[in-house]
Amino acid sequence: KAHIDIIRGYGKFTADPEPTIEVEGKKYTAPHILIATGGRPAVPSDSEIPGASLGMTSDGFFDLQELPRRSVVVGAGYIAVEIVGILSTLGSKSSLLIRHDKVM
Repeated sequence: KAHIDIIRGYGKFTADPEPTIEVEGKKYTAPHILIATGGRPAVPSDSEIPGASLGMTSDGFFDLQELPRRSVVVGAGYIAVEIVGILSTLGSKSSLLIRHDKVM
């Protein structure tokens, strides 16, 4: 009913005067363009970070049966900030860690 087209592929915005993206050589113009990146959390292996398998992604947050006494959330996106805020408000001693791959 909403007249939405889903276009899968690698795209980029163009310099055209109207909102336009180019996906694999074909241009698309529309009054509103939504880019859904399809991101997924990166879960390191235990060899990269000892104990990493003891953690969970944000999806696991909703499966928790009990409030952890202490929690560490790794990330800087809105989901990480919201989850650490919720855990803290409910009484879990919570910390937010932001991973940084490069030394400044």
